[in-house]
Amino acid sequence: MTPDPSGSTLPEHASGPQRSFRGARPTRWAAIAIGLVAVLTVTLPIGVLVPCLAVAVVAGAVLVDIVVARRLRPDGERTRLSTLALRVPVPYSVTASIALARSTRIRQPVPAELTLEPDERTGSELVGELTGRHRGVHQLPPAVVRTTGPIGLGSCDHQIGGGETVSVFPDLPKARRLAAARRRGRASEEGRIRSRLGIGTEFETIRDYAPDDDIRQVNWVATSRVGRPMSNQYRVEENRDLMCVVDTGRLMASPIGPVTRLDVALDAVATLAVAAEEAGDRVGAVSFAGAVTRQLAPRRRGAQTVVRSLFDLEPTGVESDYDRAFLAVGRRKRALVALFTDLVDESASRSLLAACPVLARRHAVLIATCRDPDLVTAVTDRPHEMRDVLRSAVAIDILESRNRTSVLLRSMGATVVEAPPERLGAACVHAYLRLKQRARL
Repeated sequence: MTPDPSGSTLPEHASGPQRSFRGARPTRWAAIAIGLVAVLTVTLPIGVLVPCLAVAVVAGAVLVDIVVARRLRPDGERTRLSTLALRVPVPYSVTASIALARSTRIRQPVPAELTLEPDERTGSELVGELTGRHRGVHQLPPAVVRTTGPIGLGSCDHQIGGGETVSVFPDLPKARRLAAARRRGRASEEGRIRSRLGIGTEFETIRDYAPDDDIRQVNWVATSRVGRPMSNQYRVEENRDLMCVVDTGRLMASPIGPVTRLDVALDAVATLAVAAEEAGDRVGAVSFAGAVTRQLAPRRRGAQTVVRSLFDLEPTGVESDYDRAFLAVGRRKRALVALFTDLVDESASRSLLAACPVLARRHAVLIATCRDPDLVTAVTDRPHEMRDVLRSAVAIDILESRNRTSVLLRSMGATVVEAPPERLGAACVHAYLRLKQRARL
């Protein structure tokens, strides 16, 4: 499949004579024939010559069958995939037709980062679902077709297609579907502010002073010039910047079910970036660990660019340097800085707590973190043995420490979003739209 502008995939097929001989071997029927010869040799007084001739005949038949199977060139095709969405199954098929072959078996090898169910089937067609288990760029080997000769005693393997590169991205199509659902529910109007007047940042006009105007709106130069009180009228600026700052330090490598915290964060980045794009804002991104690793300036219609620039990030084993990350975005004009990180406790988040006030003076700060379902389960489930009690005590201590860190960050002016993995993206979008409504951006 090839990517379309919305991040989905379009089907293509790879076909043609890209086939090569891979291996030859006798079938189980050859083994059965030789076994029968051995049994007859033991049970019947036929001497040695007859069994030797029988084995030679079977070996010759196997050799002839392998040669014939090797020359049976299959005509086949398989679905070509260039992009996959993480953990989203996509239909996948391999077909092969071989004249004179007694039987065929199709197998599609896949790397550990991909899964195909089923990956092997007898017949002329293999139909299954291919799923990306891990983000990044992966190599999909050629499909293998095993053909059996006309006699059924020898087989040979042939390739269908060549090796292909498959890129696994966060689920951008899902983020666009959520955005479309918000549009249908008129929720997009919460984020797109159309010519709304008020205490904004973009100058609109000068008008007569009204009793309820803020004193900061008074234009003293115009007042002295016309001889009556005049006020500046401002418009809430529509085109704002969103900077998605993604932590790739050691804490983001911790597992949440079958994925890591970084996987959950990148899915939430895709959802938030699409929402900002729908609201008319510019979107940029920064990734960091011990240093800033990637940086993308805010741009219009930037959701897909942001996802493509971050999709292959991997967590590292170093501590996160928030000062460097905030320095990369702190010099820009006022924006919403959405930081995707993990709030373990106050000691592990000490550098974040020290750097956050400096960033919050200039920008609106949103800190998104994933709630660990295992910790919640350990606290809510009823204990049955001493080990459950100890696990619950540790979970309560961790959750209380995370809560203290969140309270400290909120006291510094940051908006903290904490949600389960499947709800983190939607929670970030809700907080983003609320900040826009309140003209905090």
